Amino acid sequence: MIPRGRPVINESDIARQVGVPTATWRRRDAPAFRQRVPALFPNSRVLIYDQAQAQAHIEGRPVPALPTGEHPDDLLNDEEAAALLGVTASTVRAYATQGYLPAGTTVYSLRLWTRRDIEERRNTPPRQGKGGGRPSGSNGPRKAHAYEGDPRLHTAAAALSTTEDTPRTRLAASLATQHGGSTRTWERLLAQADQPTGTDPDVLPGPLSH
Repeated sequence: MIPRGRPVINESDIARQVGVPTATWRRRDAPAFRQRVPALFPNSRVLIYDQAQAQAHIEGRPVPALPTGEHPDDLLNDEEAAALLGVTASTVRAYATQGYLPAGTTVYSLRLWTRRDIEERRNTPPRQGKGGGRPSGSNGPRKAHAYEGDPRLHTAAAALSTTEDTPRTRLAASLATQHGGSTRTWERLLAQADQPTGTDPDVLPGPLSH
């Protein structure tokens, strides 16, 4: 997480700032630097750091603490956003591609979303558009089926229309690999996409075709 959308810097730019090749900086300076300045996304293939903390270390000053607590302007990666939404990281990326989430912003090749956008999506019922819908738990009409409003239905319908001869289970497995989720979930999404509006995918008309 980038707290409150603060400026950040990566290792290549740090090396450039101190006037040495990146490889030299990583071999000579990185071990001590990383002990004092924590990477904001330690499990990412791209390591980035808070710019103010990095600058303080370079100048030999005490490294300031980062702001604590959650803030609407925090920038989250796909795994952090997925944890808030209760889905997989690949599903978060698919949601952004399909317009179910904002496209996000790219920082040093990392795709990030504000906490505000993720929490707004989490708190908006799937059947309503972004920014609308009744709060979770309030009374109101029930969804016509379990996947009403799920953007994956569009993906399932498109897959059905372009791969008519592919066995349903194989197609579901392929979609699960591409977009996350279980094969069984995609089987239900495919079944719902192939049914008249209002049909519940939990009551399937018969065995899935093979």
